[in-house]
Amino acid sequence: MPQLHQFDPTVDAVVSRLRALDAALPERDGIAVFNRVYLAVTEAVDRRIDAGRFPDARAAITLDVRFAERFLAAVDTVADGRRPPACWRPLFQFRRHPGVRPLQFALAGINAHIGHDLALAVVDSCRSLRCEPADLEDEFDRVGDLLVSLEERIREELMPGPDLLQIADPLTHLLGSWSLERAREATWTAARALWALRRLPDVAEEFTERLDTAVGFASRMLLTPLPD
Repeated sequence: MPQLHQFDPTVDAVVSRLRALDAALPERDGIAVFNRVYLAVTEAVDRRIDAGRFPDARAAITLDVRFAERFLAAVDTVADGRRPPACWRPLFQFRRHPGVRPLQFALAGINAHIGHDLALAVVDSCRSLRCEPADLEDEFDRVGDLLVSLEERIREELMPGPDLLQIADPLTHLLGSWSLERAREATWTAARALWALRRLPDVAEEFTERLDTAVGFASRMLLTPLPD
């Protein structure tokens, strides 16, 4: 697992880093595709925090920043020539593959970030705030609801048009097997399990490694190259 870099603990700082990454990467790059989606989500969370839509703004900010740190740490790890967590490896490996479509990049990134990073971010946040996962459930649900509401729009924007039906058919079949709602439910269970295991570091480490591997396997399936 890469060591988390120390980031300015504000959502605005996260947005600035995501915007800088967007400006630095080629548009078609798989990491860039996911980053644009994640930037839109983070900006939406920031607006809702500013508008008072989160009852506990401090908890929402902490969870959002800890969540983002996981993705940005993976990016920095690869930039340093090291291996990222298993959940992110398929996206970095296939980021320039011509047979992988933008929607696949977006959903593989969401799968890695939700399926693995969010569970660890909940635990990170509980440690920072000295609270229990149940105290963050409202913030977790609100961020998850926002992601679910954006998923349909993401699919509509990135799905090939009717002139590419020979691609859309296998793409629809492949991506129809993955559900953000199911991934979110599994993540909350994983976060609670990791918190319960915090006094058993060896068991917690093994659980985290297995979670990382399983999420990486799902991402690899989502990134199956499709025919031109």
